[in-house]
Amino acid sequence: MKQVIKAIIPKPVWNRLRVLRQQYVQAQYRTRRVRHCYGGHELEVELVDPIGASWYDHDWPEMHEIALLKQHGLRPGARVFDIGAHQCVVAMVLSKIVGPEGSVLAVEASPEDCQAGEQNRKLNRIENCRTLHGAGAAKSGTLVFSRFGSVDDGTGQWKIEVNAYSIDDLAERFGTPDVLFIDVEGFECEVLRGGQRTLATKPDCFVEVHVNAGLEKFGGSVEQVFSLFPVGYEFFAAPPSRAFIPWDEARDLARDRFFLVAIAGREADERRDPVSTFGGKSE
Repeated sequence: MKQVIKAIIPKPVWNRLRVLRQQYVQAQYRTRRVRHCYGGHELEVELVDPIGASWYDHDWPEMHEIALLKQHGLRPGARVFDIGAHQCVVAMVLSKIVGPEGSVLAVEASPEDCQAGEQNRKLNRIENCRTLHGAGAAKSGTLVFSRFGSVDDGTGQWKIEVNAYSIDDLAERFGTPDVLFIDVEGFECEVLRGGQRTLATKPDCFVEVHVNAGLEKFGGSVEQVFSLFPVGYEFFAAPPSRAFIPWDEARDLARDRFFLVAIAGREADERRDPVSTFGGKSE
């Protein structure tokens, strides 16, 4: 029924109705704090909206992508960039894994989610994580971001302008990462384009590939995602919340949204620079 109504109502009107509904739901929501075990790490999380409540108000098993990355570059002392960090729950888990000698940079474009992430960081006294308000992009500057959680494709009505950062510029400012964690709602090709110098240093990577869920909207494709990695990576894929298998055995997954892990060759480990940490704070 929803799809029938959506087909009848003009898109601007539909978008405006979405905005009004989201504003109403948010106005009715009452913020609360919960404590759960996320992948073996107990954290206190402030739930500031219904989406956060649905994602974070329960214990998590260890995420399959984190389990795989822990066998490679995600280890104590590593530097991690989390691009599209939402309210920083995953970033805090990553911070626990890399420990006090490592660091996590959590980049989030939604001002409300970034603020919630910084609150969560402070709530858990995590000092090796820095939150940065902004969007990942092919080049640094500004982008128009939709309050529905993604870069605006020109059709949105509820949007804001935010700072944009390329991975390469972030690497110059904060140091070359050992691990990239990318979940940017279809903008992944643009974010990867902005990290070509960084990818040449062979960080291990997790990318949520939004096939039929935003990837094509920004001119991206699965083929482009793979083409943006230099030679020397080994690829693994999985449906959401499932175990990873080698890409050669998982190609059918490319018909819908899937998770991708790219592991650098062993020789890349020896070229990585020592990691320096920074005090946790928000920007």
